[in-house]
Amino acid sequence: MDGELYSRQLYVLGLPAMQRIRTANVLLSGLQGLGAEVAKNLVLMGVGSLTLHDPHPTCWADLAAQFFLSEESLGRSRAEASHAPLAQLNEAVQISVHTGDITEDLLLTFQVVVLTDSKLEEQLKVGTFCHEHKVHFLVAETRGLVGRLFCDFGEDFTVEDPTEVEPVTAAIQDISQGLPGIVTLRGDTKRHPFNDGDLVTFSGIEGMVELNSCSPQPVRVQKDGSLEIGDTTAFSHYLRGGVVTEVKMPKTVRHKSLDTALLQPRVVAQNSQEVQRAHCLHQAFHALHKFQQLHGRLPKPWNPVDAETVVGLAQGLEPLKGTNEESLDEALLRRIALSSAGTLSPMAAVLGGVTAQEVLKAISGKFMPLDQWLYFDALECLPEDEELLPSPEDCHLRNCRYDGQIAVFGTRFQEKLSHQHYLLQVGAGAIGCETLKGFALVGLGVGANGGVTVADMDHIERSNLSRQFLFRPQDIGRPKAEVAVTAAQRLNPDLNVTSCTYPLDPTTERFYGDNFFSRVDGVVAALDSFEARHYVAARCTHYLKPLLEAGTQGTRGSASVFVPNVTEAYKGPASAAASEGAPYPLCTLRYFPSTAEHILQWARDEFEGLFRQSAEIISCYQQAGTSVSGIDRTTLLQQVVGVLKMRPQTWQDCVVWALGHWQLCFHDGIVELLRHFPFDKVLQDGTLFWSGSKRCPQPLQFDPNQDMHFLYVLAAANLYSQMHGLPGSRDQTALRELLRGLPEPDSMHPNLISADTLTPAELGPEQLKELQESLEDWSKGPPLKPVLFGKEDDTNFHVDFVVAATNLRAQNYGILPVNRAQIKQIVGQIIPAIATSTAVVAGLLGLELYKVVSGPRPLGTFRQSYLHLAENYFIRSVPSAPALQSFHHLKWTCWDRLKVPAGQPERTLQSLLAHLQKEHGLKVKMLLHGQAVLYSARWSSEKQTQRLGLRVTELVRQVTSWEPEPGLRVLVLELSCEGEEDETAFPPLHYEL
Repeated sequence: MDGELYSRQLYVLGLPAMQRIRTANVLLSGLQGLGAEVAKNLVLMGVGSLTLHDPHPTCWADLAAQFFLSEESLGRSRAEASHAPLAQLNEAVQISVHTGDITEDLLLTFQVVVLTDSKLEEQLKVGTFCHEHKVHFLVAETRGLVGRLFCDFGEDFTVEDPTEVEPVTAAIQDISQGLPGIVTLRGDTKRHPFNDGDLVTFSGIEGMVELNSCSPQPVRVQKDGSLEIGDTTAFSHYLRGGVVTEVKMPKTVRHKSLDTALLQPRVVAQNSQEVQRAHCLHQAFHALHKFQQLHGRLPKPWNPVDAETVVGLAQGLEPLKGTNEESLDEALLRRIALSSAGTLSPMAAVLGGVTAQEVLKAISGKFMPLDQWLYFDALECLPEDEELLPSPEDCHLRNCRYDGQIAVFGTRFQEKLSHQHYLLQVGAGAIGCETLKGFALVGLGVGANGGVTVADMDHIERSNLSRQFLFRPQDIGRPKAEVAVTAAQRLNPDLNVTSCTYPLDPTTERFYGDNFFSRVDGVVAALDSFEARHYVAARCTHYLKPLLEAGTQGTRGSASVFVPNVTEAYKGPASAAASEGAPYPLCTLRYFPSTAEHILQWARDEFEGLFRQSAEIISCYQQAGTSVSGIDRTTLLQQVVGVLKMRPQTWQDCVVWALGHWQLCFHDGIVELLRHFPFDKVLQDGTLFWSGSKRCPQPLQFDPNQDMHFLYVLAAANLYSQMHGLPGSRDQTALRELLRGLPEPDSMHPNLISADTLTPAELGPEQLKELQESLEDWSKGPPLKPVLFGKEDDTNFHVDFVVAATNLRAQNYGILPVNRAQIKQIVGQIIPAIATSTAVVAGLLGLELYKVVSGPRPLGTFRQSYLHLAENYFIRSVPSAPALQSFHHLKWTCWDRLKVPAGQPERTLQSLLAHLQKEHGLKVKMLLHGQAVLYSARWSSEKQTQRLGLRVTELVRQVTSWEPEPGLRVLVLELSCEGEEDETAFPPLHYEL
């Protein structure tokens, strides 16, 4: 398996699931927009083989959502026309086209069968056969702004791993002897969400060792977060340490066949209102199939006669079993029927992403499947006012690529879309690629005055190819924005799209300034940091532009919309640190680690200190010739010099240093720590020092036959050689031979100082002199090369070092080992990602785009969406309205601002203050530009007088050295006023130049 290609996906699914996916055979029948989305996701995610089936000829309406087709495909079989472009996405996937009928013999050759464009009779026939022969079966379909998905994985389907979360692990504080025994956990018990009935195992316990070998035990959670377990009366007395770990157990799912489930549907819904709506949608789809059976076609777009026929058919259906509902919602049925002839790209993306995820569940047994129906609608995209709904004439097909969309929204709306200009920020990442595809399909910015600007400064990496379908292997290393723009224009040659390879941040306001935003109608952002999100949101608030924002993590995703004067503005943590809490105390990392996070951070800090910071310090010394000073610098230099007196000249020197540093970290440093704090040390209150969160460490003895011992020396020696510009070695046999010829580590440096236990302040004059002499020797050679940590290359020894250091530290402190995949994800700050959730959130953004573009809308039509595909969690809610603030008679929200024209000639500061008091009743207490104070009522009258007579722009220049950028239209100032309360945040003052 190509670990680099699927690296982000492996963090979501795990290796066993991926191996099952790589050998699976899937049949996909129906290659309209929805089928294309399912196929694209499955191929990107590396399914073993995919067989396409769709003999129908391509028509104009297909191009509204089917991105593998073009005008050249018209008249060709949809499956055959899609084959070649689909195969380009992943050469490891076997893709074929079946041109005949779907026979029983054919069905038996597949693990999963998916129908996306079939009549109800075919669905029932294929579904019944698959159920009887244990072939996993799915049906997905969209009709305009409604869609549904049905799953049948058989009557005895085993889910090997029901959830996406890792098993819960918690450190133990105490265990009582009794019936029942009570396990008290360390730290905040809210972070350890055990549930009644969870099965757990124990490890690393000292004293009550009987629990370490027990089979999984059920627990009951007490109010204080402690865990009640079985009888511990006969067990030994608990001393210290230990970890309790949840054991994930397989679950069995029992699905009904389609013919049974049609009359007694089980739907995914959050409340009774959603269940009732889903049942109405269920009957609407059934009625549409009956209409198609009677008339040989779907209802004509916005044809009232056809719509009433569908309503009548739905009302005449047999009532669903097990429901006590009254009559169906006629208005809902009517709107579904009126818009059912259309095909929409965002709807295909949403349903296609969910369907592909369910296919993976069927193949891999990873995550709980749907139970069994999912209904999704976005009818709120249509105007609320009946008079604004499209007419049959406005939706008449025009033999153009937007016919499928025109059938839902009409030509006038299509014209509006064409004149829009949007900024796609980080527009060529995974969500950006999907969104840009959506822009091309819906026709956003294809008109004379429209356009799309794609801003992304990154370059394409191999790991991008499993999610970012606009890229191909030959694009690796090229700028994402440029490649994405070219690919989008292939999807729709009329798309006016340009690329930008620098970001939207404070350093680029010269480019992304007033002139740029005056031409932009909105912004779509898919940013991976809170700081960037806040900045882009602030720019949108400043310029009163709508912001569509999305993100994913694994199978979780969110899509949000922020509309000026309608919704609240973006809110979120100011930074990742603010969202995750404070860093770990240094003493905990160095001396008293108790969790995997502690030892992992220590290993990461070791890498930075040894191979980057020390090289930078020595390079500074070479350039400036300054003496060693400062505790942190001296500590670093102690470690990088290590057992060597002279600068290393050979590979063997590097190995000697690495072996010496192993001894320092995992033996000598621990021995020194235990000299200060023996394992039986007792505190004044009678408690053991090494108890509670403090784990008593044990020194290790170097053994080159142990994998982690050897890996540490191999990685450290190679990194040390890289830093010194020396050739390294990957020859493990030669290294083992070399290690056998070196002296035992404990005899190599009996007087070596441990940087972890002896501070530079305790160094004697001779030791400092020796260190200074070593530094002078180091400075004689060429500059050292700082090693910058890289997470992508598995051959550069970076991750190897952190893996070995982490797990050796775990052995020291009796902490459970951490596997390589987890370490690489954490230290590389890798966000788990998969194509399915990316496609869904991009589709959700597309639906909100329809609403934003259509014109002024009430708050209740917009949706914030949250999903968790692994656990079938779908929430769409109305966003919050902007909070209203007031001060005396003045009322405002986050979208308002105080506008004051500069005037001709430009007004003075005194005139500005007078204007604010006269027009708004505001007596200004303080006026600021950024962090600079321009005026304060607390200043002396002399200082105030010096500034009151200055023109406002001249005052800003004098105080801040500010110079206006060309084309700047507004100078933004902040103010506070006499009588305001602490929480008052006045709207910004826009001084119009």
